[in-house]
Amino acid sequence: MMAGFLVIISVMDDMRVINTRTIEDFRAARGGGSFAGRQLLLLTTRGRVTGRPHTTPMMYVLDGDHLVVLASNAGATEPPEWYRNLLAQPTVTVEAGAEVYIATARPAEGEERARLWRSITEQYPFFLEHEQKAGRTIPIVTLARVS
Repeated sequence: MMAGFLVIISVMDDMRVINTRTIEDFRAARGGGSFAGRQLLLLTTRGRVTGRPHTTPMMYVLDGDHLVVLASNAGATEPPEWYRNLLAQPTVTVEAGAEVYIATARPAEGEERARLWRSITEQYPFFLEHEQKAGRTIPIVTLARVS
């Protein structure tokens, strides 16, 4: 049991290192360079317990004027921490390309979610695998720019 626990901690530490490097590189390139044309954004939420900012790199899709992200957590049984944070405090910071702006995060529900899920999984079928592996409905979140 202890060996399995250490492997999980090691993977989590590896992801933290990868995320930290991605965030630093993205900001240094202002979303350009090797990030140009990629559907990658940085989402900063406020910790629901600490109130501290937490930034997470993630892929997005476009839906009209809104960016949309999925809380798949790579198929983990629990949603990612950033999702729990934005449920508690939906005002977030989005860094997409060279733009940085405040947005309101809102989980899609009902027909909107069904429409987005169909569209997203047609383009990115691996999200179907994530949902099956997770055994839960993957939340879809729209990010609406605050004017």
